[in-house]
Amino acid sequence: MRVLVLNPGSSSLKSSVVEAAAVRATASARLAASAPLAQVDIDWGVDATARTDPADDIRALLGRYEAAGVPTTSLGAVGYRVVHGGDRFREPTLVTPEVIAEVDALRALAPLHNGIAVATMRAGLAAIPQLPHVAVFDTAFHATLPEDAYRYPVPGEWYSEWGVRRYGFHGISVAWSSERAATLLDRPAGELRLVVAHLGSGCSVTAVDGGRSVATSMGLTPLEGLMMGTRAGSIDPGVLFYVLRTGRLDADELAEQMDHESGLVGVSGRTSDVRELLALEAAGDKAATLALRMFVRRAAECIAAAATSLPNLDAIVFTGGIGENAAAVRARIVARLGSIGVAPIAPAAVSEDGVISAPGADPAVLRIEAREDLVVAREAARLAEVARAG
Repeated sequence: MRVLVLNPGSSSLKSSVVEAAAVRATASARLAASAPLAQVDIDWGVDATARTDPADDIRALLGRYEAAGVPTTSLGAVGYRVVHGGDRFREPTLVTPEVIAEVDALRALAPLHNGIAVATMRAGLAAIPQLPHVAVFDTAFHATLPEDAYRYPVPGEWYSEWGVRRYGFHGISVAWSSERAATLLDRPAGELRLVVAHLGSGCSVTAVDGGRSVATSMGLTPLEGLMMGTRAGSIDPGVLFYVLRTGRLDADELAEQMDHESGLVGVSGRTSDVRELLALEAAGDKAATLALRMFVRRAAECIAAAATSLPNLDAIVFTGGIGENAAAVRARIVARLGSIGVAPIAPAAVSEDGVISAPGADPAVLRIEAREDLVVAREAARLAEVARAG
C-alpha cells in the first residue's frame, strides 16, 4: 500500500508518498528501505494561518506526484500529522467530518497548527474522497505522562473544569527517534532511557523511559519550554501580565509577538535561521551571538531537567532541522552538560543517523533524522486495512 503523508506546519506543507511495506520492515532495515517514492513541499511563508483554504495547493501537489509517476490511483491511504489532539485523541483515528470538527475545536490550544491541519484535512478529503484518511496526533505519544508531570500547580478547577494541563508535542518525531535509537544502540527499546531533543523551528525535549514519555517541555500549547525560532518558550508569566496591565500590547498583539516575533528572531532582530545566525556570529554580530548563546543555554537546561525524570540516562538524541544539521550548536549544547556526565562531542557535520559521541561514552549522543512520515504512514496503512476489513 502506498500512503500519501501530509504534514501541514506553521510555515509549509510537507508531503511524501511512502510504501507501507517498507515501513513494516525490520527496524534494522527500515531506514534503508523507506526512502519516499516522491516528495513535494509547498512553502506557505512565515504564517500558514493566513492561508484559509489550501485546496489549490492540494490539487497542485497531486498533479506534481502524477508527473513524478505516482498517480492518485496508486495510493491506498492518506495520513496527516495533527499537532494537538487534546484529551480526546490518544491514538490515530480515521478522518471524518466529525473528527475534523473536534480537531477544529482545539484550535485555541495550537493556533499555529490546528487550524491549517483542519483546512488540509478538509481539502484532502475533497480531493481524494475514495481513500481512507487517517489523522495521527503529536500529543498522543505523551498520553503516558504521569499526573505529576502533566498537572500544573494552579487551582484544581483549572484542570478539572477547564482542562488546563500539559499535553506535549513532537510526539510522532520522538516515537521515531526512540525506535531508531534502539536500532543504532542495538538494545531493546523497552530497556532504554533517553532524552530526545527535537530542535527545529519549534523545539522540545522529552524524557523517554522504555518507549514511554515521562516528561516533556511543551505544555498546554506549543509555546512552553525551550527558546525556539519565533516563539519565546517559557518566560516569567509576570512579564505577560506586566505588558497587558500597562497597555503596551493587547491580548491579540501579545499572542502575535509571542508566536511570531520572539525566540531567535526576537533576540537577533534579524532571522530565526540558525545557519544565518552562525554566519552573523562569525562576522561579529552581537545580537546574533546573544541569540545563539541563549538558545544553547535553554536547550541544555531543558535536557538536564528532563534527565531527572529518568532512573538513569542511556543516550541523548538530537533530531529536527537544527538538531540534525547545526553541528556547532549541537556541540555547544552538549558542552554544557558535563555536570550530568555527558562527554563533549566534536562539532562535526553528520549526514547519516548514528552515535556521534566517542566510543564507549555513557550516556551516548545520537543524531537521528526526523522521519515523522514513516510513523504516520505506518499508522495510516494499519487503520486503512482495518477499515477495509470491517
